[in-house]
Amino acid sequence: MSFFPKVKRYASLVKFAHTIFALPFALVAFLLALKEPGSRFTWILLLQLLGCMVFARNAAMGFNRWADREIDARNPRTAGRDVPAGRISPKQALTFTLVNAALFVAVAWTINPLCGGLSFVALVFLLGYSYLKRFTWLCHFGVGAALSIAPAGAFIAVTGRLTWPVALLSLMVFFWSSGFDILYSLADEEVDRSQGLHSIPQRFGRVGAMRISWAVHLLEFALVPLFLVWAGRTKPAICLTDFWGIAAGVFFLAMLIYQHVIISPKDLSRLNAAFFTANGIASLVFCVLIYLSVLL
Repeated sequence: MSFFPKVKRYASLVKFAHTIFALPFALVAFLLALKEPGSRFTWILLLQLLGCMVFARNAAMGFNRWADREIDARNPRTAGRDVPAGRISPKQALTFTLVNAALFVAVAWTINPLCGGLSFVALVFLLGYSYLKRFTWLCHFGVGAALSIAPAGAFIAVTGRLTWPVALLSLMVFFWSSGFDILYSLADEEVDRSQGLHSIPQRFGRVGAMRISWAVHLLEFALVPLFLVWAGRTKPAICLTDFWGIAAGVFFLAMLIYQHVIISPKDLSRLNAAFFTANGIASLVFCVLIYLSVLL
């Protein structure tokens, strides 16, 4: 197998494009960290951060595809994925996971010893969430916990500590991603039930799951303004309540509403638009607007 087709195949395995969910929030935390006393920007540090993000994402998704290979093979929606379809062997997927996990830890250690030590804790969440649906319908919050590590990790990489605004940012990511994972799992409600797997749609039905997802996302309407305001109360204060900061919050919350509006219990035809498009755009635009708020 030549080099580029192999890279393309592994990129398909981990859905590299999905990195857009967590990476923008990590970049927001990185920017906030650079405003802390004693912090300074270096290209090396930015590359280290991006490396950690890529390797962590690859390890998490590679392990998920390996761990779920038999489950995916029995699900018509996922039977075409690379491992059950035979394009990548289980051994190759596991090797890919282990290599990326090792690279994640190695790069984290080059940042500072605290990041290196915490990288093992992060891997517990990044790899462990794949097994949660075998035991509990709260599995969606495992996905949220895994993604919420990104902004906290980015801030710690620069400062070696955590502040309340960044903790709120991580909490925003936790509820945001947990809520949209509940929506995404609607497509597998019947398959989860037939395979004895646990999920909120399997436990509460389609209508109940959509209500729970909406309730989870309603928390964002408190967390987003709180994050924007609290950043301005820290020392040194960062104003995120100017035009760009308010626009970031309003747009992000509007996209939450949008993804709930375009699907219904009787019509999931736009589920991919709600999951991939709406959330990808929401995170990216939020990041850009926050940067404009801080830098202009």
